[in-house]
Amino acid sequence: KALSEKTQLFTLITNVLAKDKAISDDWRKYARPVSSQNLANLVEDEVVDALVAAAKDSYATTAHRYYALKAKWLGKKKLAYWDRNAPLPNDDDQTIAWTDARDRVLGAYHAFSPELASIGKRFFDNAWIDARLKPGKSGGAFAHPTVPSAHPYLLLNYQGKVRDVMTLAHELGHGVHQVLAAGQGALMADTPLTLAETASVFGEMLTFQSLLKSAPDKSTRKAMLAGKVEDMLNTVVRQIAFYDFECRLHAARRQGELTPDQIGEIWMAVQGESLGPAFTFDDEYRHYWSYIGHFIHSPFYVYAYAFGDCLVNSLYAAYQAKPDGFQAKYLDMLKAGGVKRHKELLAPFGLDASDPAFWDRGLGVISGFVDELEKL
Repeated sequence: KALSEKTQLFTLITNVLAKDKAISDDWRKYARPVSSQNLANLVEDEVVDALVAAAKDSYATTAHRYYALKAKWLGKKKLAYWDRNAPLPNDDDQTIAWTDARDRVLGAYHAFSPELASIGKRFFDNAWIDARLKPGKSGGAFAHPTVPSAHPYLLLNYQGKVRDVMTLAHELGHGVHQVLAAGQGALMADTPLTLAETASVFGEMLTFQSLLKSAPDKSTRKAMLAGKVEDMLNTVVRQIAFYDFECRLHAARRQGELTPDQIGEIWMAVQGESLGPAFTFDDEYRHYWSYIGHFIHSPFYVYAYAFGDCLVNSLYAAYQAKPDGFQAKYLDMLKAGGVKRHKELLAPFGLDASDPAFWDRGLGVISGFVDELEKL
């Protein structure tokens, strides 16, 4: 209701900003609206095109299949849009102590690379992590690198859920990456957005696989897999749908000013295509595009989430296929910071992000989890 009452204002703002961007892009001779963001991310237009094409081709085998399963688990023929992230009936509600979470994450890191775990342990030993819940504390979680000559800090709000353990693994990955890349100096230690999530998502995957192996029963395993798939769909499918929305909106704006109904039509189209036939979308959902702040503050930022997640999935698949020598190459990748582009960083693993098969491999990790859920 609140969004619908402001739709005229949000539409005006969106029209003005899209037109302003078009003028700026024309002046600077950018080929497409996304090109300026790609340049900032040190990635070529065709590489992003390959990611987007592969992700859209996977909608049916990833999101559509999973949400059909979820509707069945919830006893529904169709899901409403607010059911997308609803907890499952058999959700894992165990509480995991902080010390146990630390041991699980460091254990998963150590099984992959003792050096990685050793760096991670320093964050716990030296109190570089603020995880305790406190009144007035900032929500969410992040890793702050300060400067290379000082250690990073991690902020979390740890409540003892499995998801919180995964968040710890994620943020610790950022911290370890920042420590390893510090040798490149203040100007070159930072990575572009497309590579910034590499260590964090990889650390999360290591921890998830470790927890999955120790799942006590089929029900717990199913809940963990479902939670992981939902996170991956939110990071990959949902963000690529957001990107698709932006592409269509900016293209349409070049033909003239857009009405709220026209923007709503674009939004409903991309949501229906990405989430699939398991959902029904009420008319009120037509206004939900205005809820996404990235469209206003950081045009075309959103694909970086999918880029990072799929890149790590492909890396992890390569690790499973050929584990020998992988760790040393992986650590070299993190130590490079922002010195090398994605092509140089992935070459030692025999991977190429401009090849659609690279993205298919990453998306195959998600569909593989859905395969297992169908069997369970």
